[in-house]
Amino acid sequence: MTQPLRLGIAGLGTVGAGVVRIVRRQAALLEARTGRRIEISAISARDRSRDRGLPLAAYAWEDDPVVLARRDDVDVFVELVGGADGVAKAATEAALNAGKDVVTANKAMLAIHGQALAEQAEALGRSIRFEAAVAGGIPVIKALSESLAGNEITRVMGVMNGTCNYILTRMEAEGLGYNALFQEAGRLGYLEADPTLDVGGIDAGHKLAILAAIAFGTRPDFDGIAIEGIERISLQDIRQAADMGYRIKLLGVAQRSARGLEQRMQPCLVPADSPLGQLEGGTNMVVLEGDAVEQIVLRGPGAGQGPTASAVIGDVCDLARGFRMPVFGQPAISLRRAPAAIAGLPAPYYLRMSLLDKPGALAKIARILGEAGVSIDRMRQYGHSEATAPVLFVTHKTTRAALDHALREIEQTDVIAGAPVVLRIEHV
Repeated sequence: MTQPLRLGIAGLGTVGAGVVRIVRRQAALLEARTGRRIEISAISARDRSRDRGLPLAAYAWEDDPVVLARRDDVDVFVELVGGADGVAKAATEAALNAGKDVVTANKAMLAIHGQALAEQAEALGRSIRFEAAVAGGIPVIKALSESLAGNEITRVMGVMNGTCNYILTRMEAEGLGYNALFQEAGRLGYLEADPTLDVGGIDAGHKLAILAAIAFGTRPDFDGIAIEGIERISLQDIRQAADMGYRIKLLGVAQRSARGLEQRMQPCLVPADSPLGQLEGGTNMVVLEGDAVEQIVLRGPGAGQGPTASAVIGDVCDLARGFRMPVFGQPAISLRRAPAAIAGLPAPYYLRMSLLDKPGALAKIARILGEAGVSIDRMRQYGHSEATAPVLFVTHKTTRAALDHALREIEQTDVIAGAPVVLRIEHV
């Protein structure tokens, strides 16, 4: 008789409780689909007395996740504690050393320590599975590492933080400013304990680092990602982008070219009628482009108990079936260091600036842009106050280096009030 697959679950927050619920509710279905009973041996969390709304008395309790990871009656250690370092990393390493496979939703740990953990796991003949670490219930890890394994991936991009997308789409729909919606997102529980992880683009940057490693056969390189959050996006930008047929999204992009590997997480304009432009609320979307498949679009819930727990269980089922593969899709020792792009690929840009009401102000700005090799595609001037006039430019394709050179010159003039807002336009 086939032995059951025994889980040790560390972390009983929203996702951990969801995993327990699925294992209990779908026991017969999971056994039918994997040919093996899946059961929970032991659990661990910070607060033993907290009511989590489900019976836990049948499972052994360990106060220390590291002790849980080493238990003899655990085959798969499910790490749902979170955090790049500390107990999550220590328990994961302990599980691997004790001969356990690991399933985790910990994007920060993998983005920062993924290479070392992958080498450790593969040297010991163990697996680390992490579908739940990126885009919640969307099976993007499996798509990249398995279904699209025969493709040379050229670009990965997407909206990977539902909180930011919620704020940006609500700004447009309700006509509310960023600060009001930031506070609303906090009241609804959408923000991380450290909100800058969400609105600062760090959470989404962790996810992009993982996807880029799989897509391009490189080591996870979170430090190599250019990250900018949504804090500077104003309602004025939202409205003016819409006026020109665009919407603003916190967009992660990783693409390889002759210049190297470009990785960035930043607010961008996308066409309003594109799949990314039509994305609403807290939903995530990942776009994958390859030489054979061309383009596929994956859309779904990027967070929440059900979707994320579903992704964890999918990984558990693969292990129950005996399916194994290298952590990032190819042997960790073969992963190259990401060759950072010398410069980003040219793209059109959106520029918003407030010009002082002086004769020749607009001509001076146009001249500086032209001398830097930045060609203007469209320009609009909106209603102005007594002292300043908001002006918006959309450029033809240009390099960020040329644009930055022009902006430095512009900021030295006597015709501009405040710092310009610069957003890349990404065509999908």
